[in-house]
Amino acid sequence: MSKLIVSLSPHAHGTDSVERNMYGVILALLPALLVSFYYFGLGSVVVCLTSVAACVLLEWAINKYILKNPRTTILDGSAALTGLLLGMNLPSNLPIWIILIGALFAIGVCKMSFGGLGNNLFNPALVGRCVLLVAFPAQMTSWPVAGQFGAYTDAVTGATPLSVMKEAIKSGDASVLEQLPDSLSLLLGMHGEMGAGTIGEVCALALLLGLAFMLWKKIITWHIPVSIIGTVFVVAGLMHLASPVYADPVTVILSGGLMLGAIFMATDYVTSPMTAKGQLIYGVSIGLLTIVIRNWGAYPEGMSFAILIMNAFTPLINNYVKPKRYGEEVAK
Repeated sequence: MSKLIVSLSPHAHGTDSVERNMYGVILALLPALLVSFYYFGLGSVVVCLTSVAACVLLEWAINKYILKNPRTTILDGSAALTGLLLGMNLPSNLPIWIILIGALFAIGVCKMSFGGLGNNLFNPALVGRCVLLVAFPAQMTSWPVAGQFGAYTDAVTGATPLSVMKEAIKSGDASVLEQLPDSLSLLLGMHGEMGAGTIGEVCALALLLGLAFMLWKKIITWHIPVSIIGTVFVVAGLMHLASPVYADPVTVILSGGLMLGAIFMATDYVTSPMTAKGQLIYGVSIGLLTIVIRNWGAYPEGMSFAILIMNAFTPLINNYVKPKRYGEEVAK
């Protein structure tokens, strides 16, 4: 009798493959990437290309010279996707040497040291971003104003909508929120004289187009992004009703990296729960943690930390909501 071997996640049904899904996510990121090139120009191109190249080369080198693995893994698209997501989670004026450190932690520490694709507990791109945020807080919180097409490290920076919201909460002055762009401007990425945030979060509409593409191609399901966005919308709406110092829920979900995180980071196959029920628990928890960190934490943004915290709970969620085995009788 032949032995049935079940490999590590990500698991895909039917004719799906890891390569198809990885490159599908990259295609879904193209609208946001192209919009970032339009808004940030040279800075976006340099940061994203450096991040992708560094991640791919690091995975190749670690496989070949450290792990002595004769099989090349860089063609499955996971390293390129990690590099692209890392780049889109960085400001467009970040120096190249800092990007290389982020790529080293994303690929070398978080992914390859655990055994490569399918073995990492945490999202590699978010680990790289959070390491850089803790190690280089000044550079990682310097947000260029959109429209400086030829500028890179010398780009003019400004406060972001999230930092304005944080200031309103700290001061207790609701009039501070009048500086925020309207919801349509945030949807389209028009931040005016304000800092536009990371490369990938500038235009919510482009990210929603990517979500529609992935749902159409069945690369992901709706459970995680909808539960995150829905939770943040409901909680932010209740807080706005309770006090005007909290921004309205539409502005909250269109600001910062919430859309990018909910659609492209939290839905990572390896680090998210496998069942629909588990994904809903995971998504609601990320939404609640994001609100807590944004409003009362040290950083204006809480999406990255919320996802990484729930990555750690994914094995427990999978164990709690694991489906019943085929043919198993439930004890009365």
